[in-house]
Amino acid sequence: MVASPDILQQLSSDASSDASRTERVAILLMGYGEVESYEDFANYNEQALNLLTAKFAPVPTWVYPPLAKLLAVFDLHEWSHQHNHFISPHNAIFEQQRAGIEQRLQEKWGDRIQVFKAFNFCAPFLPNQVLADIKAQEFDKLLIYPLLVVDSIFTSGIAVEQVNKALAEMADGAEHWVKGLRYIPSFYNQPAYVDLMARMVEEKIVADLALAYLPSQIGIVLMNHGCPHKAKGFTSGIDESQALYELVREKLIYRYPLISVGWLNHQTPLIEWTQPNAELAAKNLIELGAKAVIFMPIGFATENHETLLDVEHIIHTLQRNRSDVTYVQMPCVNDRPEFLQMVAEWANEQITALLSKQALAVNPALATAHVQAHHTHSHDHEHHHDHHHHHHH
Repeated sequence: MVASPDILQQLSSDASSDASRTERVAILLMGYGEVESYEDFANYNEQALNLLTAKFAPVPTWVYPPLAKLLAVFDLHEWSHQHNHFISPHNAIFEQQRAGIEQRLQEKWGDRIQVFKAFNFCAPFLPNQVLADIKAQEFDKLLIYPLLVVDSIFTSGIAVEQVNKALAEMADGAEHWVKGLRYIPSFYNQPAYVDLMARMVEEKIVADLALAYLPSQIGIVLMNHGCPHKAKGFTSGIDESQALYELVREKLIYRYPLISVGWLNHQTPLIEWTQPNAELAAKNLIELGAKAVIFMPIGFATENHETLLDVEHIIHTLQRNRSDVTYVQMPCVNDRPEFLQMVAEWANEQITALLSKQALAVNPALATAHVQAHHTHSHDHEHHHDHHHHHHH
């Protein structure tokens, strides 16, 4: 029998659809998510307290639900009375980021790549909900990509913690459904991001301030995501944020001498936060002769209530004391095309690795066997392993 062209066509398309079904990567972009209605506040706060505060505050867990409700009362006051039912644009911007990154990746990879968003604290995009969707769509390779905060390990650690929890709950049968997994920790030291931060500041100065102020009279507060100093031994992202600040500062300092880091802290009691906070940083620059102060968020990639409301509050406070100074509030990178382009490019290397790597078959049952074997082993050498046993309790 001679294979006619359409049979060959049929065969090759079967093969390729088969290949494309096995070789697909789901990219999980992760952010906090932000509540858009007051009703969701107490729940959001409780999630946030559980995941974040638990790692650095000396607070027992039973306090979380009542504390979350109490915080919601403050939030209600702040959002509805002071900000006229403020609705955070964060979720909408994050969706634009997701769509823009997906579009760029699909130009290169086709529909083997899909980008999903997960919010640490907001249904219906909680990591376990999104991972269930990814599994249902028969993806078996995963790239975890925290996007909102540029401070690496601490915030991203929460992302990994939630993914791990979800994956543990979803384990079924002998073989784990995830056959390949990669992670992008942070882009704090990526030259393209650092350049963009400096360029955004420069463009704003040229457009709005350069005619009225000397370069030495323009103060620049580069705002990082606030970090607690002691996070029960967790790496808290201070080093990366500090490094990001130094890199951006280096690009600007020769032209604009008045630059300070400004940390956007959640001023929680009992906790020592990174200093100076953004307000103090601005005051210090004004004392050094700044007649204009520009607030640039470098530690957040997506607008959220910290970059919007908190910075707005800071500016109002400063204006009351020093109305002779001009204050400029800059946006986050959000969905700037060149940012979405670079984010997509950083993913390419990991996608290549996931698509080329042999699938890993992980059998969760083996881990249990492994642990038990290790325990019996350590009992044979009780005296050698004494110090290990503290960790098991």
